[in-house]
Amino acid sequence: MSEQHTSLLARLQAGPVGDAESWINENSTRIRSLVATHGALLVRGLPISSRTTAVAAVRAAIGDGMAEREGFAPREAYGGGVYSSSYWSADQPMCMHHELSYVHTPPRILAFACVTPPESGGITALADARAVLRDLPTDLVERFERNGWRLTRSYNPLVGTRWQDAFGSEDRAEVERYCDENDLEAVWQADGTLKTVQNRPAVVAHPDTGERCWFNQVAFLNEWTMEPEVREFLVEEFGPESLPFNTFCGDGWPLDRSSVDDINKVYEAHTVREPWQRGDLLVVDNILTAHSREPYRGEREIVVGLGEPFRL
Repeated sequence: MSEQHTSLLARLQAGPVGDAESWINENSTRIRSLVATHGALLVRGLPISSRTTAVAAVRAAIGDGMAEREGFAPREAYGGGVYSSSYWSADQPMCMHHELSYVHTPPRILAFACVTPPESGGITALADARAVLRDLPTDLVERFERNGWRLTRSYNPLVGTRWQDAFGSEDRAEVERYCDENDLEAVWQADGTLKTVQNRPAVVAHPDTGERCWFNQVAFLNEWTMEPEVREFLVEEFGPESLPFNTFCGDGWPLDRSSVDDINKVYEAHTVREPWQRGDLLVVDNILTAHSREPYRGEREIVVGLGEPFRL
């Protein structure tokens, strides 16, 4: 077994392995130690050749899995906190974000297993949330640290996911209970669709080290990150106040294109990229490390696990 490191991403070459799940269980302490030290770990050389073996490997890597709630794009559930990657157009990027950073109880650990690498692109890129926080404009950080960030969502069947799928229920009363318990303002529209508003902290302290991390989806889910023609279509289709999702500072201050561009430029300055290979296992500390998905060509299958929920 060989080992290499960068400041953010550690790498392990597993060597001859008979069973990926057993190898992960036997090396779990080392895996978690490397993830805690660096923020992410890429393991190569595992015999992950099918969805079944990928699901087993991911379950072994995440430990206690958690169910996704409030997902912003459809995905297939494999049970135990394991899912397909989000169904998101292959030609559109998923910009840097922390998984489910808008819910009260997001996952602390993520695992990704590659069944089929794409023909080109499709990298799950990584960025150090501590370095991003350090290099963002001071006035922007101070405002978001003081007020948090706000996410507005208008669920509709055309873009993103239906509220029934996002909340895992067809029962309005059950959805309302969830919203009450998780500090979401919920408003039902006359056509039966749902609008929600929630404020969350934009900067969090890592529960082990106390390190301050930029932990949110302010840029990814903001209207100015969209391609201009996509934003124009959505504004025309739904109106500027009812976009499928949008973000603000927690005090209601709207971000302009320049501020969103500044955040994305800082992410890019701290981005680490490693193309997928069949059988790769990527384990990520979801607080220390943001991730993205780049556009791609060809078939791509990545199995994803959400583990160790923690309360913001």
